[in-house]
Amino acid sequence: AYVQMTEIIIRNMKNLSDNKQFRFSLSCTVCGKTWYSTPVPFSKADRMPRSDAKSIVYYAVYEKEMQQAVLKAVAEAKKYFNLCPVCKSLVCDHCFMTCDDIDMCVDCATELGEVGEIVSIETSAN
Repeated sequence: AYVQMTEIIIRNMKNLSDNKQFRFSLSCTVCGKTWYSTPVPFSKADRMPRSDAKSIVYYAVYEKEMQQAVLKAVAEAKKYFNLCPVCKSLVCDHCFMTCDDIDMCVDCATELGEVGEIVSIETSAN
């Protein structure tokens, strides 16, 4: 389930990165609220390449740092999102319930007549 959740987060994250920083967002499939990852600065943000050879290095460094930033954002997103075992949706803590038999999103809990406690009652995920 851990690998599956990582893949689902990566597949659903929107890339908001530019040439200065890496940043991502993820929206809850139930309430639609959007969470934003903590921005990660690009190490070569103010050093544009002056030659084709330097461009190759620049973009290789960018790609490497992007991959690291994605993994960091995934780890961060896992603090705010859950994978519903019933419908396989990615939902925020405000839309996920701890129920007696199995934890699930509020939509599935309502549909299946399950009761439980909302994981988080804070007003926003970020």
